[in-house]
Amino acid sequence: PRAVPGPAGGMDLAYVCEWEKKPKSNHCPSIPLVCAWSCRNLIAFTTDLRNEEEKDLTHMVHIIDTEHPWDVYSVNSGHTEVITCLEWDQSGSRLLSADADGHIKCWSMTDHLANSWESTVGSVVEGDPVVALSWLHNGVKLALHVEKSGASNFGEKFSRVKFSPSLTLFGGKPMEGWIAVTISGLVTVSLLKPNGQVLTATESLCRLRCRVALADVAFTGGGNIVVATSDGSSTSPVQFYKVCVSVVNEKCKIDTEILPSLFMRCTTDPARKDKYPAITHLKFLARDMSEQVLLCASNQNNSIVECWSLRKEGLPVNNIFQQISPVVGDKQPMILKWRILSATNDLDRVSAVALPKLPISLTNTDLKVANDTKFFPGLGLALAFHDGSVHIVHRLSLQMMAVFYGSSPQRPVDEPSLKRPRTAGPLVHFKAMQLSWTSLALAGVDSHGKLSMLRISPSMGHVLDMNMSLRHLLFLLEYCMVTGYDWWDILLHVQPSMVQNLVEKLHEEYMRQNAALQQVLSTRIVAMKASLCKLSSSTIARVCDYHAKLFLIAISCTLKSLLRPHFLNTPDKSPGDRLTEICSKITDVDIDKVMINLKTEEFVLEMTTLQSLQQLIQWVGDFVLYLLASLPNQGSPVRPGHSFLRDGASLGMFRELMVVIRIWGLLKPSCLPVYTATSDTQDSMSLLFRLLTKLWLCCREENHITEPDDTLIDECCLLPSQLLIPNIDWLPINDGIISKLQNKQLVRLQFGKAPGLVGHTVSSQFDAFVRAPGQPKIDHLRRLHLGAYPTEECKSCTRCGCVTMLKSPNKVTAVKQWEQRWIKNCLCGGLWRKMPLSYS
Repeated sequence: PRAVPGPAGGMDLAYVCEWEKKPKSNHCPSIPLVCAWSCRNLIAFTTDLRNEEEKDLTHMVHIIDTEHPWDVYSVNSGHTEVITCLEWDQSGSRLLSADADGHIKCWSMTDHLANSWESTVGSVVEGDPVVALSWLHNGVKLALHVEKSGASNFGEKFSRVKFSPSLTLFGGKPMEGWIAVTISGLVTVSLLKPNGQVLTATESLCRLRCRVALADVAFTGGGNIVVATSDGSSTSPVQFYKVCVSVVNEKCKIDTEILPSLFMRCTTDPARKDKYPAITHLKFLARDMSEQVLLCASNQNNSIVECWSLRKEGLPVNNIFQQISPVVGDKQPMILKWRILSATNDLDRVSAVALPKLPISLTNTDLKVANDTKFFPGLGLALAFHDGSVHIVHRLSLQMMAVFYGSSPQRPVDEPSLKRPRTAGPLVHFKAMQLSWTSLALAGVDSHGKLSMLRISPSMGHVLDMNMSLRHLLFLLEYCMVTGYDWWDILLHVQPSMVQNLVEKLHEEYMRQNAALQQVLSTRIVAMKASLCKLSSSTIARVCDYHAKLFLIAISCTLKSLLRPHFLNTPDKSPGDRLTEICSKITDVDIDKVMINLKTEEFVLEMTTLQSLQQLIQWVGDFVLYLLASLPNQGSPVRPGHSFLRDGASLGMFRELMVVIRIWGLLKPSCLPVYTATSDTQDSMSLLFRLLTKLWLCCREENHITEPDDTLIDECCLLPSQLLIPNIDWLPINDGIISKLQNKQLVRLQFGKAPGLVGHTVSSQFDAFVRAPGQPKIDHLRRLHLGAYPTEECKSCTRCGCVTMLKSPNKVTAVKQWEQRWIKNCLCGGLWRKMPLSYS
């Protein structure tokens, strides 16, 4: 692929990942492939590799995380026939797979590990291939308003659309389940009851059952389901059905009714009458837009794509009736009718279609603003062709927005493309494609089983000024912050020079939200800043600070939640809140004077509990000492810990925790942090508290930060001579792919083989702080030392690289409470993956 100005500047290859070449394996061209992309940036796909000696790869489902594509997890799906559909649910944590024998399986993670999956439930329509599959709608629908991208309130930019779930439980909670359409014209619905039971019902779509070659499922705002079907021939109509699901007497009931149908326009057009005999693609433009549908008809070499929309129209009434019955004349009867919105000219043969998942608002003002500011995510859909190229076309007008030429080998750069002779043998082309959730990346699986990741520029290759590009990325980052989706695909577009600006602007926007929303998003924004700072060598040290801050917030919440009110009918404030209030009100530098104001009986815990928290308490003590000792050389922002010295909120949290620890130390001295001091008489905790309070007073008001005075700096200079400064175990700068993609060079990878990644210059300055291989490893969340060659099984985070043991070594409730905070996801929101035992 070469850089071409104009529409071709909109897409480029980020990386490709291929299977190891085995001597006796070959690709089976007749096998259809499927892939699905979840909002957590996991991609599930199938491959058409057949191996004569080993097991067949075709019935496996492969799952990768886009940040570590080589680390593929291949599930032996147990499907006996070709897998025809893969669908992720809204939360991105469960996957449906269906095959050509009518079996549907629901996969979920074992122990919340992204590289360990099991299928516990499923349903079956014996021997009847599934052609369409979808999760039922949960009633959550957002709209992104491009017009309001400058608004200060997230609620205006991303408004919640009134939308009913397909089926609700008692109290309006959406019921989970799936719906599938089979080749013989059956619709089957399975509902997952909260107790784990599955209710399944199967019904014919209409009285005259006929073959369904293609189908798709969409949902209406009123809670109904719409199914579109085609028998594969363009001379037959495309039929639409309304499906209504209900639960009657603990049984699932399905009602269907026929909706207006349509004939493709290319079949009624005399010039093209018999040119395109087959309908090859039938898709609703979005799963919650049942009134717009995309159709593609093809012959051996060419295709044509049409976009249709369902409109309400008035039915004209004959004059005779108007005289008889004046009522009819007043109000025209309305009918629903399909109208063609747009169509393409004759194209090369389409091999795959990918639709946008970004719920962008399509009002005229929004479309106009999007066009003026060149913000196109969510407005383009991707078409892949048999010659290996990919076009992105506008979802309403079907006009071309960007092109990717593919890597057809037999085309020299200087030879004009028109004279290109058709070479023997089919070209490599995408058999299945999916757009990411922000439409900034496109993944395709091609006819050689290779997975390609394409970057799609938000402006489709239009050159914008820096400010505008930042605004586009910021808007999408905010969308991910509000929805909780993973933002890896946005990071593909962040250049090192943008990092500082993006972090500042993100913080500004966050500060403009109301207090309740700020609290909900408080950890997510820290994780977002950390992932951005990884991308530039000047901000790399701050990654450690942000991860430490996430850890601090979590510890602070956990330890405060252990405090119990002494009397049950206590006033409105919890002990944790009262602690915060008193610590911020009493600015005394003497720890015991602050302590006197607290009710000590609220802090009484069992001895075993206090002992089990020692590792976390030790981290707090060590970190405070490290921070104060690094205050004198604060001129070096490349050292981790630097940003804490000006962060009043974090210092305030440390101060509260020191007070709590001091009180607990009176109950059980062995839970106190251990310091190695030069003199036996010195009270290390009160010394550190005094210095910490002075530093905190310098920066407690964000808009009025003063420099620490010289006496404080002098006292901090003395610290290394009074106490042994501990080594802080910072998180490793992780081994993901994202930082290798910035120079826009194509990265070639192989499934199952971690690349010998050439460390970029950033990590080399950083090795001083991170442990080298062969040094003792640490459980970053439990703060336990695992030894140089750990014997316990561990899991690591796919985003921040933090490592922790799979099984809990401790049975105390307080520790369980701490572990619950990160059992499903890491503190940074990343997914866990199980590590091989020999990870050292």
